[in-house]
Amino acid sequence: LEAPVLPAAPLSHFQLFRLHLPREPSSFLLPLRRYGLFQKQLHLLEEVENGFDQFTRSYQTFGVNRQASGGLLFKEWAPGAEALFLTGDFNGWDNFSHPYTKKEFGKWELYLPPQEDRSPAVPHLSKLKVVVHTKNRERLYRNSPWAKYVTKNDTSVVYDWVHWDPLQPYLHIHPRPKKPRSLRIYESHVGIASPEGKIASYTNFTVNVLPRIKDLGYNCIQLMAVMEHAYYASFGYQVTSFFAASSRYGTPDELKKLIDEAHRLGILVLLDVVHSHASKNTEDGLSRFDGTDSCFFHEGPRGEHSLWGSRLFNYSSWEVRRFLLSNLRWWMEEYRFDGFRFDGVTSMLYHHHGVGMSFSGDYSEYFGLHVDEESVVYLMVANHILHSLYPDCITIAEDVSGMPGLCRRLAEGGCGFDYRLAMAIPDKWIQILKEYKDEDWNIGNIVYTLTNRRYGEKCISYAESHDQALVGDKTLAFWLMDKEMYTNMSTFIPMTAVIDRGIQLHKMIRLLTHGLGGEGYLNFMGNEFGHPEWLDFPRKGNNESYHYARRQYNLVDTDHLRYRQLYAFDREMNHTEDKYGWLASPPAYITAKHEGDKVIIFERASVVFIFNFHPSQSYSSYRVAVEMPGKYKIKLDSDAVQYGGHGRLDHSTEFFTEAVPFNGRPHSMLVSTVQYTFATAPALAVRFTHPVQRPPQQPTLAMRP
Repeated sequence: LEAPVLPAAPLSHFQLFRLHLPREPSSFLLPLRRYGLFQKQLHLLEEVENGFDQFTRSYQTFGVNRQASGGLLFKEWAPGAEALFLTGDFNGWDNFSHPYTKKEFGKWELYLPPQEDRSPAVPHLSKLKVVVHTKNRERLYRNSPWAKYVTKNDTSVVYDWVHWDPLQPYLHIHPRPKKPRSLRIYESHVGIASPEGKIASYTNFTVNVLPRIKDLGYNCIQLMAVMEHAYYASFGYQVTSFFAASSRYGTPDELKKLIDEAHRLGILVLLDVVHSHASKNTEDGLSRFDGTDSCFFHEGPRGEHSLWGSRLFNYSSWEVRRFLLSNLRWWMEEYRFDGFRFDGVTSMLYHHHGVGMSFSGDYSEYFGLHVDEESVVYLMVANHILHSLYPDCITIAEDVSGMPGLCRRLAEGGCGFDYRLAMAIPDKWIQILKEYKDEDWNIGNIVYTLTNRRYGEKCISYAESHDQALVGDKTLAFWLMDKEMYTNMSTFIPMTAVIDRGIQLHKMIRLLTHGLGGEGYLNFMGNEFGHPEWLDFPRKGNNESYHYARRQYNLVDTDHLRYRQLYAFDREMNHTEDKYGWLASPPAYITAKHEGDKVIIFERASVVFIFNFHPSQSYSSYRVAVEMPGKYKIKLDSDAVQYGGHGRLDHSTEFFTEAVPFNGRPHSMLVSTVQYTFATAPALAVRFTHPVQRPPQQPTLAMRP
């Protein structure tokens, strides 16, 4: 570990330097500085807000909240405004009848007493607007930044603030599942989760997709595009209303039911949270809420992301921290999410936002004036609060830079994330399929990419995510099989060479990534069965078509299509991991990465993984190094007929070890495998069963040419 383990009692920098002398003292002291700033933030929260508990519950006082009396309290932070008024259905859209009262620190309040029958003055589902009078004599109509529900009709481009206050809100029934030892994530987008060319609903996902996820063996869902966003094609990354669950899929109660049903099935649900930036929209977003260029964001160029065309938060602002930290608490409390995948962490960590940077791993890239300490400390505080309030909460960082300590404990000077995404792995697979012939694959480089992660920092590995599914890129299945996916995936016709190669490599790539690439695994919905089309949201460039903004699960339900075979392998891969737990085990011990043979062999969790990536060479009696002596049996075989293979291996065969040291292991055994294409047995997972006191035997397999 490069980050020091900080003692319980605070010591001076000089004392710590003496205790943990690093090679580069200057880079060593910077994590200590960050930790000091983090402690200062916690101290201020205790001093000013009586701790972070009430501070992060500010959604109970800001926006609109019903009081015990039945009245409604409206509260906003608009430091640059001259005056605020409330208008809407309830007052006939009168712009002046309901003024807010100005309070300290740029806050404004308005109380509406209940009606004579004690019903709220603003009925459920009423439309509202905040009327902002600026110092430049502008009159602006804004949605509350704390709005819990926003909608728009088909003819409008602007979302309206809708008062969500049902008399009988949905109440969760099922408790949150415990944090699993191995995390297997199904990355999902509710709107495209249907074969139909339309925006699918929360209810559709609950009824039709959750059972598939359970069947596939995934124990966690990562929901994308839930925070309300005006532009559907942004994939949810241009957020306009941070507290509102997207109304295009249904109501807040329907999302709550989705999460509750997932919990019943023992599945965790993570929210893809976007705190790295916000939409530039003004009428239905945060930008210029009070008429100024700042408010929630940095003023001037620092407040804009040049590539994303979005606004950047001012994490040093007390009220911005209140807003964002309360936003995390809101999703955990109101909807009972189980954690977050933080989007755009690389952009947050550095003033350059990672633009034009090629990170080499040198410490100078991670420590210096180019690091945005305000953002770093915000992430530290967010992780501290989440894990203090919810011990089983899971946080994942989308960081491509490799910031040291990002996934180490705060007490060690880290940022406190549980996992980071291993973003180099999908890039490597795409590069290999795009640029190299099969016989030219660099086995050592593949293994290096899959294992190149900071020791002691957990990674989520994945062969492909939503990024590779988007139009303009290609999924692994597309790179492997291309147009033949439309014509030659039927089992009624002989398997072509392209389909054979594609199906076998699709399985091998995913299993190798699953077994070797990290401490968690992620799959984007549909990719498990080699979805045959890219993802393209309706936009002007495609005549607003929904044809590609869908997932064709109907292909899996068609018995004679080979998509069903890929689905079956993905399911068995996950269930095998659930049984043996290699993701929760220490990193694999690699015993072979042979360039000439194109073979990769490693041990993890008492499972031996054997891959033969050679396009033409089979091997009989291939010596495999193992740690534990005894008998081994095949537990997962990518060449099994039900997975689109050719059934070349006899699963009743037992492999017995010999006391023959090999490749750094005290024992070894002989195993047979064949090339991956044209009648193949490419990838095996053989499981140690028990030691035996009997002479070793040679496995004999009937091999075809």
